[in-house]
Amino acid sequence: MFARGLTAGDAPERMNLDVPRKVQEIHQAYVDAGSDIFLTNSFGGTRHRLALHKLDDRVVEVNEAAANNGRTVADQADRKILVAGSVGPTGELIAPLGPLEFADAVDAFAEQTAGLSTGGADIIWIETMSSLAEVEAAVVGTRQSCDLPIAVTMSFDTAGRTMMGVTGGQAATRLTELGVAAMGANCGNNLADTEAALVEMRAVASVPVISKANAGIPQWRGAELSYSGTPEVMGAHAQRVRLAGAEIIGGCCGNTPAHVSFIRGVLDGTIAVPDPLAAGIPESRSNRTERPYDRSQRRRRRRG
Repeated sequence: MFARGLTAGDAPERMNLDVPRKVQEIHQAYVDAGSDIFLTNSFGGTRHRLALHKLDDRVVEVNEAAANNGRTVADQADRKILVAGSVGPTGELIAPLGPLEFADAVDAFAEQTAGLSTGGADIIWIETMSSLAEVEAAVVGTRQSCDLPIAVTMSFDTAGRTMMGVTGGQAATRLTELGVAAMGANCGNNLADTEAALVEMRAVASVPVISKANAGIPQWRGAELSYSGTPEVMGAHAQRVRLAGAEIIGGCCGNTPAHVSFIRGVLDGTIAVPDPLAAGIPESRSNRTERPYDRSQRRRRRRG
């Protein structure tokens, strides 16, 4: 998005309204790379996140446009493509840990998902969650606004747990109780923690398990955030999580169309699975040689 004109500190979601064609070009690049599911440009689409950019009075409009941009691309494809309406965290802690009341969180998620549903999303994709209370609020809000299937992925980035201390097994147990259509892990600090959480989830889950990891370990090099994972790294990771039972496999931060194309080739059998050592795969946090990634810094950079 920065390459297509996004200004640092502005809301990526604004581009759905101002330059929809550029958003569609990004979606198209991932479809061309082999994606069968892609997420809408609506990660920060709740009123709480949009308020930082004075867009909180346009929540439904922004999310409807995000889904419509995705729908435009999917409907032009020569195969079945699913548009997943991306729903990220509010950025607030839910009471009693923080100021956001559970009912208010439900209302915020209902408002966002109403727009995504109206715009043509096939799935509501609740992602990068750390708190099971916020997940529940998002699920309840979604069910108030629409009848679309719900996928939930949590981010396991603190010694195999979410920032709120949730393990893969605990997440899978609660998500099973909530009756979601698919569950898994996305984002994360390193591939090893993501893979470990997925194994725990697969042991509990009776629905498809999702793996959507970052491209290796995020690292700060000066003022820039980069990712250690090459397409080969992510291709080897995709094979490992498939063997571990993941059924929906893709990529989160740092995964370019080139990464997705390589992952698709590995999973389809048209590209040989890379040797992990030859690919330079960082297997654990102990491999880090640079300043570790802090997700709060990502939020500040992404949202200003």
